[in-house]
Amino acid sequence: MIRRILALFTILLVSSTGLTHASPVRIKDLVEFDGVRSNDLVGYGLVVGLDGTGDGLRNAPFTEEIMSNILERLGVNVTGEQFRPKNVAGVFVTATLPPFARAGSMIDVTVSTMGDAKSLAGGTLVMTPLNAADGEIYVVSQGSIIAGGAFAEGESASITRGVPTSGTIPAGGRVEREIDFNFAAIKQMRLALRTPDFTTAERIERAINREFGRRVALMLDAGTVQIDIPATKMASAAHAIGRIENVDVEPQRKARVVVDQRSGTIVMGEDVRISRVAVSQGNLTIRIQEEPLVAQPNPFSDGREVVVPRTNIDVRQDPITGLAEVSGGTSLSEVVQGLNALGVSSRDLIDILKTIKAAGALHAEFIVN
Repeated sequence: MIRRILALFTILLVSSTGLTHASPVRIKDLVEFDGVRSNDLVGYGLVVGLDGTGDGLRNAPFTEEIMSNILERLGVNVTGEQFRPKNVAGVFVTATLPPFARAGSMIDVTVSTMGDAKSLAGGTLVMTPLNAADGEIYVVSQGSIIAGGAFAEGESASITRGVPTSGTIPAGGRVEREIDFNFAAIKQMRLALRTPDFTTAERIERAINREFGRRVALMLDAGTVQIDIPATKMASAAHAIGRIENVDVEPQRKARVVVDQRSGTIVMGEDVRISRVAVSQGNLTIRIQEEPLVAQPNPFSDGREVVVPRTNIDVRQDPITGLAEVSGGTSLSEVVQGLNALGVSSRDLIDILKTIKAAGALHAEFIVN
């Protein structure tokens, strides 16, 4: 019986702890590893095989130039020729070269029109080199495009669904050059927090040192934790990072209220608090209606029509029910219950939150998009 009581007490204690604390997060989901980064690539090329939805060459002369260059490289002399095809389009090709990508591996690429092409559906990208910021070619791309929309038109109407002027080529880029980076020679590795915070950085430091049982990590500032690779006594830097990135840490987040005014969306963080405050809210509606009158002249008279303007203005104000008290919330659920008690729409709630913030009763960072 005593063992059962102790087991039940342990379960209740663990359950209550899980309810009052945030769930731990792996370090790999909180930081970026110094030097382990992707690289952006860009190139321009030609898409062929379109069903009459390509560039108008008068409006996109660069397409004709690209096509001429490709044909000349293939041994076709097009000097002085006039091109008027509608099944080709000049495009920008973009991709992201992931870290440690090796020669011969395949990556996805994105293709977007440069001119007035209406759709890339059914098109094929001709071999296109992709350059990095240093001007070197790292990837060569080619393949059939999967467009993200559809376009159709008739004599007097047209319809567009999605974005047919942009598409992707899954595994359409082949890595031709590797980025020179000797990861095994690293002695010091810095972890850059995606959201800098002194408390979170300190927790990461303590968690890593506890994992290895010695001083391995050192917090440098709110956004950086330095790792001493030799102190980990692992076989290589890769082994040390592989062990560190799966250590669980409970991050500390700033209290934030994020508002999207276009959609009326409100998102509150767990640590948002509101002091005791009284709110009164009422809507003022002004309606303006124009009803012009046309005065006709008498029959057989030497007169003309006169338009007499007439404007009706109606001002209405919703009845105010008085001040509503929002009690000080010590948890997110209490804050939400207090705001819901006002019985207003999300649009009005945005204005109320801004006013509460201005009054100094909202203890959170207020972000409006």
